[in-house]
Amino acid sequence: MKKINGRCWRLTAGITICTLLTFNKQAHAQDITLGTRYSSVTINKNGFITSIRDKQTNREYNPKGLSSPLLVLEKNGKNVFPARARFQGNQLKLNFPNGAIAMLKVNQEQEYLRFELLSLSPRNNTDNIIWGPYKTNISKTIGEILSVVRDDNFAIGILALNDNTTSGPPCNGDMYQSCYIIHSPDPVKYPLPADLKEGQRFRIGGDGINDVAFYSHPEEYYRYMNGNGASLEPEYGSSIVLHSRDRKKPYTIFYPHFNDFPGIKSPRHMELTPVDVDYIGSAIAFYACPDSLGLKTIEQVVKKEGLPYITRNGKWVKDPSNYQIDIAWWGPHDSLVSYASQLGLKAVQDEGLGEYYTNPANRWGDKHVTLNQQKRPVSDLTALTNKEGIAYGLHTLTEFVQPFSSDVHPVPNQGLCTVLKTHITNSIGANDTLIQVADTSYLNEFGGWDDNKVNVLRIGNELIRYKGVTTVKPYTLTGVERGALKTNGAAHSSGEELAKLQVNCYGGFIPGITLQDEYAAYYASLLHDGGMNYIDFDGFESFTYQGHGQYSFKRFLRGMFDHLEKMGVPYLRVMGSCVFEGNWHYMSVCNVGGGNNMFDPVNNKWGIEGKDVRYSFNGSYFPSTFGIQNLQPGWDVQVIENLQCKSVAWDATYMLGLSQEAVEKRADKQAIFKAFRTWENARSAGVFESALKKEMQEERNRYHLEQLDNNTWKLYPVALDGSLGTPMILKRGKKTS
Repeated sequence: MKKINGRCWRLTAGITICTLLTFNKQAHAQDITLGTRYSSVTINKNGFITSIRDKQTNREYNPKGLSSPLLVLEKNGKNVFPARARFQGNQLKLNFPNGAIAMLKVNQEQEYLRFELLSLSPRNNTDNIIWGPYKTNISKTIGEILSVVRDDNFAIGILALNDNTTSGPPCNGDMYQSCYIIHSPDPVKYPLPADLKEGQRFRIGGDGINDVAFYSHPEEYYRYMNGNGASLEPEYGSSIVLHSRDRKKPYTIFYPHFNDFPGIKSPRHMELTPVDVDYIGSAIAFYACPDSLGLKTIEQVVKKEGLPYITRNGKWVKDPSNYQIDIAWWGPHDSLVSYASQLGLKAVQDEGLGEYYTNPANRWGDKHVTLNQQKRPVSDLTALTNKEGIAYGLHTLTEFVQPFSSDVHPVPNQGLCTVLKTHITNSIGANDTLIQVADTSYLNEFGGWDDNKVNVLRIGNELIRYKGVTTVKPYTLTGVERGALKTNGAAHSSGEELAKLQVNCYGGFIPGITLQDEYAAYYASLLHDGGMNYIDFDGFESFTYQGHGQYSFKRFLRGMFDHLEKMGVPYLRVMGSCVFEGNWHYMSVCNVGGGNNMFDPVNNKWGIEGKDVRYSFNGSYFPSTFGIQNLQPGWDVQVIENLQCKSVAWDATYMLGLSQEAVEKRADKQAIFKAFRTWENARSAGVFESALKKEMQEERNRYHLEQLDNNTWKLYPVALDGSLGTPMILKRGKKTS
């Protein structure tokens, strides 16, 4: 793990801005062209982008006849666009029709353009500033997580350079609403039926009870959208957008804006807790480059701007050469290190210990490893794994707070996330159930987004369950249960604050935006003391409950990594249940889901969830996944080769599910391990070229791989009857037939 610095305020590298600007004699009132080594961007006198041009091919990527505002002001859902733009040195002055003036600092780096908002005056109660949306004529690949759009030749994207600049346009809770859109990845191979059209939107299926419920369309032209940082625009191509919010202001939003399940009757109101964060200082990197250089360009931005830059073995975890297979482990741990070493794998997620919930009063709970038939502390196992360079970690439930954790009883933490706050209007004794409130304050909106009917109020140090509230004065709570969740009933005075707690989908609670800072420190301490350098943040979406969207992810993860750095933890492998713009920088893998819902290695077929995740992740330069693939009794060596082959072909990660019991029952254990390790060695050696990978992706194509020495492999095509065809020789650095 490299040091995570704050924002980096750099002057233009290598060449001054004046030499790269092009304009005529009246510089302040004319079009201005900015440049990088790959592209040029023209901004007109009104502050709109009118050209995005590839310098090498001279191809124009701005849609003909259209333009995009460089910066937009937003208040109460209404946008104010710039009216005039003037350069003053390396600063750009934008005038808006409402009288506001925005001062931007502009830097032209070799790989990207850097824009930063220095000031806005008068603010006119502006809620958000919006970078874009920037229109492009690219439509093939929509990277909605990372605000990037791509075709076979070129990529155009914007990257947030500080934590309060986040993906997408302003919306409720600063989170997208998951959906399907119609978008064929290959109109020739996957033509749309007559009743569908490009860009058409559909709600996601199911009820959200499990992963599979989110994914319901096997057709390749149904594209699951995991974000709104980039959007398909059938009329002209696509658009990309970021925004930054004034979080010092209170807002009332609808929660949730995301998870658009048909079973959700209506969203709930939520009053956001303000935090001391503003949009002044918001900064972005705008890059336009050959797609083959897209990820490397992002890496340069990350390094130059002091963004989180996580490395392992001296390489960025986003580098495809760092993609690796992990182990999902169940049962006793005696053979764990041996199996991992034989397979050549360096990361283990312990699924057998069950889901870990944070509980400050009893942080380890019943989590113990089993060695030599004895229960031992986790640190006893990590003392063994760390010696072998094997990252080991727990499967956590992130910020989901159990109803009976020490943050809930006997005294509820004042920092638990709230939906609303009002006050009682009558004094009550410890056992009174007649409680009157100042206003209904949405108290009749039940439960959380999954409508779980959990309704809990906090008055002082007491938790109260209730069912609803009357709608005429005096507003009176109904179905009251005093001293809920093992808290003590107490007397309360008229005027005392009453807060409704935010509940999670498991019927528990959530830390508020400031309490989660303590959770970041808690997790860092847990990992350090357990000797762990791997964590699976299942329930990663728990950071959305506070209503601050991607900012909440960034705040928590930056805090946790800062604590780990101070503790001397050199590396942390992060996995989670979902990839968002807020956690993209920190995550190594996202091996969500499992089994044939993700990928069927017997028949080499993608499942519905696997297909949807693949399109979304790959579009934003993140590895797709096969999820957890448990070693099945019916699998033979060829199935293991299929699994490894397709993983290499698609640059997909996964977790191989193992236990001592499952492995030791197999008579072919050594053959299974040998076949797996052969592919793993070849993957590490980088012997598979892109053309070969594309061939290997085809479902019908199966292969057998043999290792001749440390630098040479022999790849055989395998016919349906199991016979081997003519081999291809693969070598480090080159390929020969």
